[in-house]
Amino acid sequence: MAGTDSRLRVVVAVPLREELCRLIEELEPRIELVRDHALLPPMRGPADWSGDPEFVRTPEQQEAFDALVDSADALFGIPDVTASALARTVEANPGLRWVMTTAAGGGGTVKAAGLDRGALDRVVFTTSAGVHGGPLAEFAVFGVIAGAKGLPRLLADQSTRTWPDRWEMRQVDEMTVLVVGLGGIGAECARRFAALGARVWGTTRSGEPVDHVERLVPLDQLVDAVANVDAIVVTLPGTAQTHHLIDAEVLAAVKPGAIIASVGRGTVIDEEALLAALDDERISFAALDVFEQEPLDGSSPLWAHPRVLVSPHTAALNSKEEERIARRFAENAARLLDGEPLRAVVDTVEFY
Repeated sequence: MAGTDSRLRVVVAVPLREELCRLIEELEPRIELVRDHALLPPMRGPADWSGDPEFVRTPEQQEAFDALVDSADALFGIPDVTASALARTVEANPGLRWVMTTAAGGGGTVKAAGLDRGALDRVVFTTSAGVHGGPLAEFAVFGVIAGAKGLPRLLADQSTRTWPDRWEMRQVDEMTVLVVGLGGIGAECARRFAALGARVWGTTRSGEPVDHVERLVPLDQLVDAVANVDAIVVTLPGTAQTHHLIDAEVLAAVKPGAIIASVGRGTVIDEEALLAALDDERISFAALDVFEQEPLDGSSPLWAHPRVLVSPHTAALNSKEEERIARRFAENAARLLDGEPLRAVVDTVEFY
């Protein structure tokens, strides 16, 4: 990646509106941006990078698509957003240097492609991590406020036309919020909770200071920390290291009545342990946008739990997402051409 280049041949491997293709070209004129919209499935809605599943290429179209992605120095998106197509492309194209996944958690697809170490060292993979920070942080704030104000109780009373005695709601500016994971999403969560007057703590592996975070908590002190916070916001990616990080031991140690919001990956929380914590009211409310298995199975007790808010992994979806990702791509293309480090590079050991 060292050194500078004058041109970069980029092939658009997922659906991308023509106006955003032109935006990338305007932002980084050194890019030769190759696209053939006829070879890509139409989007069904905002940020629908997989496109319409009814779309099927003819054999001639598939041959043309493969030839395009096999000619690229870099790819906007994983071809067809599938691990198998990525594996085929990396093997067929020895000149491929960079792939940007449109998903913040694209490292999982890279891992699933089963690339060997030589390929992982040859091709740099980056994600859109960070561009979803605002919408996800807003959902986290919504979830914590919903818990603080007793949304389930309000809805239950309203549904039965009950006017109960007045009861006290919690105030965010009197709360300590622990943000588990201080990456792009976590940093944005910290900023927004601090703006509401909350005291913000955050877990860290690096120990590097993060704006608006009053206390950095090493992960090996997580159990002790959760006993002293009013809300826990989980933003971590799904990796072998984060799998069930929020487990029965952690949930047994929480301050009674704690609120939890989850906007990273569902595998970070042990859902069976979470249900037990909800049932005995150690956790008073859980706002979940992500789950261990998605779509959430119809038999999951989470659907009907009175203190759980289920969001179908949609909190990040926003009509501006595509533009933000296009801008991130142009920025990283400039960095690549100038020999500078790229943003949001996938760790090809832990794949996040």
